[in-house]
Amino acid sequence: MTNEVKLISPVDGRVYAERHYASDQTVAAALDAAGHAQRAWKRVPLAERAAYCHAAVDAMLAMREEIAPELAWQMGRPVRYGAGELRGFEERARHMIDIAPSALADIHPEPKSGFRRYIRREPLGTVFVIAPWNYPYLTAVNSIIPALMAGNAVILKHATQTLLVGERFEQAFREAGLPPGLFRNLLLDHDQAARVIGSGRVQQVNFTGSVEGGRAMEGAASGHFLGLGLELGGKDPAYVRADADLAFTVENLVDGSFFNSGQSCCGIERIYVARKLYSEFVERFAELTRTYVLGDPLDKATTLGPMVKASSADFVRAQIAQAIGHGARALIDATTFTADAIGTPYLAPQVLIDVDHSMSVMREESFGPVVGIMAVENDEQAVKLMNDSAYGLTASLWTRDLEAAEDLGDAIATGTVYMNRCDYLDPALAWTGVKHTGRGATLSRVGYETLTRPKSFHLRHEITS
Repeated sequence: MTNEVKLISPVDGRVYAERHYASDQTVAAALDAAGHAQRAWKRVPLAERAAYCHAAVDAMLAMREEIAPELAWQMGRPVRYGAGELRGFEERARHMIDIAPSALADIHPEPKSGFRRYIRREPLGTVFVIAPWNYPYLTAVNSIIPALMAGNAVILKHATQTLLVGERFEQAFREAGLPPGLFRNLLLDHDQAARVIGSGRVQQVNFTGSVEGGRAMEGAASGHFLGLGLELGGKDPAYVRADADLAFTVENLVDGSFFNSGQSCCGIERIYVARKLYSEFVERFAELTRTYVLGDPLDKATTLGPMVKASSADFVRAQIAQAIGHGARALIDATTFTADAIGTPYLAPQVLIDVDHSMSVMREESFGPVVGIMAVENDEQAVKLMNDSAYGLTASLWTRDLEAAEDLGDAIATGTVYMNRCDYLDPALAWTGVKHTGRGATLSRVGYETLTRPKSFHLRHEITS
């Protein structure tokens, strides 16, 4: 493998940035420095850690005018949405900083005469964060800030498609004055990443990516007795009940299906609609989809940018063709989106009906701007279809009935149940999944549990003869 990395922009296919993978000597030095710095960092009071982390967030936000066009060039998201990523970045970071004192506080059982007993949360050591390109600031911050707040050092390996994001993180922490060695961004190839995992010098790996990538993480970690957090994607369903607010539901599900060109692990990929609403829902959904503007993401009029690579767009095209070949109907005329072109990352949004679960578009992750819509007869059929997937990240229910949503949520195999919203992470709630979506959790108080280890103190201070 060549040591040179070329970031190919999906905007026009040009080389947008060139870098070199870190040398093995650089990696070893970074791991040594992380271990050394963390031993001092874990003794730094939480208030001081918080000051450094808040300062890093401030430094990142000060770069917002540069970051939005960088994101467009690196992964294709329209500049009109660039500020949204940083708003989410700040929301998650500030929340995890603010809850750290309570989340990391000692746990005291019921008092026992003659004893002092408590459980302390200790940092793990060095946390290795492997972040993806699709929401490059949001996914990385989920682990980086709480890991540092918990007293750990962090090594970040960002996706090569968004390698400038890792450099932005490093710049922000440098400007915040974070002690040297505590945070390091390294550009690594797959073999180097595997060696870091198996080095014995990282104690937790947080990976966001594909199922195949997750299996590679498990293989590299096998036998090393370290923690492994895996967030591996989804095939997220929505169920529109007969009592749903139709206009509100359509507006939000179209956005949930096509935002970021559908390249979201928690984006809507399949929709089940009560038969009573089905025809009108489909008509309104397709009508709103046709208003999207596919084109240059640097143009503020663009609402749908290119997918990250031509091969990703071709995968979705193949899914659509396979579904149509098996009887599905496409409601969107792709020729009306002039930027759409085979062999390029530019792909028109597509809405499919007359679909069923024999089609890959309803069972296998698409990660692109396509959604299939089916009519269902009742709640039971909807739940059965929603659970008919190898994934379980989020599921959304669209209804006016809170109790029904809670009951249905209990029956759905998923990490998050939404009512009347989708494609959003609340930092106060655990971000987790089931089945092939992965294991572990980030965000919320629960997220701190995977970044610390419990240490029990059982102190007998009264001795009687």
